[in-house]
Amino acid sequence: MARINDNYLKLKAGYLFPEIARRVNAFAQENPDANIIKLGIGDVTEPLPQACRDAMTNAIADMADRSSFKGYGPEQGYLWLREKIAVNDFQSRGCAISPDEIFISDGSKCDCGNILDIFGKDNKIAVTDPVYPVYVDTNVMAGHTGEANDKGEYEGLVYLPISANNDLTAQLPTESVDLIYLCFPNNPTGATATKEYLESWVNYAQKNDAIILFDAAYEAFITDTSLPHSIYEIEGARECAIEFRSFSKNAGFTGTRCALTVVPKTLKGKASDGSEVELWKLWNRRQSTKFNGVSYIVQRGAEAVYSDAGKAQINELVSFYLENAQIIREELTKAGLTVYGGVNAPYVWVKTPEGLSSWDFFDKLLHHVNIVGTPGSGFGAAGEGYFRLSAFNSRDNVIEAMKRITTNMNFN
Repeated sequence: MARINDNYLKLKAGYLFPEIARRVNAFAQENPDANIIKLGIGDVTEPLPQACRDAMTNAIADMADRSSFKGYGPEQGYLWLREKIAVNDFQSRGCAISPDEIFISDGSKCDCGNILDIFGKDNKIAVTDPVYPVYVDTNVMAGHTGEANDKGEYEGLVYLPISANNDLTAQLPTESVDLIYLCFPNNPTGATATKEYLESWVNYAQKNDAIILFDAAYEAFITDTSLPHSIYEIEGARECAIEFRSFSKNAGFTGTRCALTVVPKTLKGKASDGSEVELWKLWNRRQSTKFNGVSYIVQRGAEAVYSDAGKAQINELVSFYLENAQIIREELTKAGLTVYGGVNAPYVWVKTPEGLSSWDFFDKLLHHVNIVGTPGSGFGAAGEGYFRLSAFNSRDNVIEAMKRITTNMNFN
């Protein structure tokens, strides 16, 4: 009989979002007339920008003619897209990132897990708590952790607690670690990072020869001009950081799939013999072996994000979701709840009412007002007592959801 990867048996019973779906589906079957509004997962609802749709339509036409047909593309992504990204997302902000340091992929979620292919099993790994579950679960799958304790914390990971007591931003580790996961604007809390805060992490990484895995999937939602959008706005980050970005939340590509990872050629790791190795070469080899690239049609759609029309339409989309977040934040505050985030980020982080656990609050919202959110405990032990609501939904649904909460529930 074939042997399995026993590391999968260490995982908790179910990945957070499938578990939510299971509970919601069970409720829907028992209550078929319930009008359930989902403010749980970070899936977008609004159509793709017109500029992207037009570019993809034209790309489909290219596939109908032998002279313009595209088969396998470069595993790293087409150069014309990577050049647009380098100029608009990085060089325009003073980041010395070149097109050949950018790798196009089918999702930053995938890349956050796949990046572990190029790292060894004996690294000490730090994650914030609460945290995007993919960071933890993929390390469990890769055999980088021991078993989980009663609180769901895995042996072998260094947890950096986040709470209102530290302004929802983790403190630097008190010990030396090798890999550090950071996400800003933060999923799930909606917190943002100042330049000074990121500088402290870059300084720590340089001092400890650590690598920062920086998830910037929500950077488009930063409207405060004093806040950095990229880790590479910090001097020295090219020597200690990998950055993940996505077209999912700014341009609505959740169902279309396109993202990117930046691996600077100045970034190095250590082999078992003590020699230094360029991580760019390893990631390039990994992608060339395990990945056939994002489709030509999708990449043309992503390229249109950087056109004048595309930029204007993206701004409208981002503003729409930020207005949703503002409505959620203001209405929940009026209802007597303590809320965080929702500014420069599409997520609102809610303190559950006294006496209610995260999952208790989930069930209360689902059963009493037919609204779905995400229990904070699903993001880590320190998330217990908190709850995440997403601004990714229609305006009518957001208004209706807040009306139900403020009218039918009393938190004062």
